[in-house]
Amino acid sequence: MLETSARLLRLLSLLQARRDWTGPDLAARLQVSTRTIRTDVERLRVLGYPVHATPGAAGGYRLGAGAALPPLLLDDDEAVAVAVGLRTAAGGTVAGLEETSVRALAKLEQVLPSRLRHRVNAMQTATVSVPGTGPTVDTEVLTAIATAIRASERLRFDYSSHGGADSRRDVEPHRLVSWGRHWYLVAWDNDRGDWRTFRVDRMSPRTPTGPRFTPRSLPDGDVATFVQRGAGAATWRYRARVLLHATADEVRDRLPPAVTVEPAGEGRCIAEVGSDTPQMLALYLGLLDVDFTLLDAPGLAPHLDRLATRFHQAAHPTP
Repeated sequence: MLETSARLLRLLSLLQARRDWTGPDLAARLQVSTRTIRTDVERLRVLGYPVHATPGAAGGYRLGAGAALPPLLLDDDEAVAVAVGLRTAAGGTVAGLEETSVRALAKLEQVLPSRLRHRVNAMQTATVSVPGTGPTVDTEVLTAIATAIRASERLRFDYSSHGGADSRRDVEPHRLVSWGRHWYLVAWDNDRGDWRTFRVDRMSPRTPTGPRFTPRSLPDGDVATFVQRGAGAATWRYRARVLLHATADEVRDRLPPAVTVEPAGEGRCIAEVGSDTPQMLALYLGLLDVDFTLLDAPGLAPHLDRLATRFHQAAHPTP
């Protein structure tokens, strides 16, 4: 009986680890016959695990979703990862998950072996979370977006831009990105014919979702970099174009991903920079520690003059 129970746990672990299995593959892994696999699958179904079977040469077994959540099998690293993730979610930016995460974490820690509980507690003791004041995202909104992404269905929603303008959007959702205390959606905007980044806390999804679509490939392929560039530049209220007297490689690490840098001859490059105000941009350019020339920067020169005078007076005070 012990051998059968151990084999059932091993079979369940295999079904959770991969989406599809053939009977012979499972039999080879467990070193039993395919008839035993069929018997064990039926035992799992009795225990509440919805194991779907497809007959034929191309058939096999797949663990599906059921009406209730059966026990999960987690290895040591997976259990620690889930516990740490729940602790993070308890103080995160998704509204409504804080209390639920605490309850789930309490249940998980109750059944963790002592060796794993020590690892989780060590992580908690050594980590300090700084509470944020940023906007929260509704759980149902995140779920609706994630469902549309998985189903490759077009998403319609009302959107409020950074400047407060309201619009209705129709997009092909690509990926959700969590960055800092914000959630972003990367999507193909059908009306504008281009890729766009949307703040999820400014979105109000409409139902039902639209028709299915064939997913596109993001031009640069890196969703995180795309969000950093788009979201960073979107918040700029003042923009300027400057010639930096250094190579693009020399300054690229000093610039945020939102800044576009292009080579402009030997030892020089052109950067598209921005900030909330010209004063802040003048200070920022000084921090780059390279010589520069203004190309297209309306109203920035007077702020540079004032900074230069202030710094000169500080370095050479009058007795």
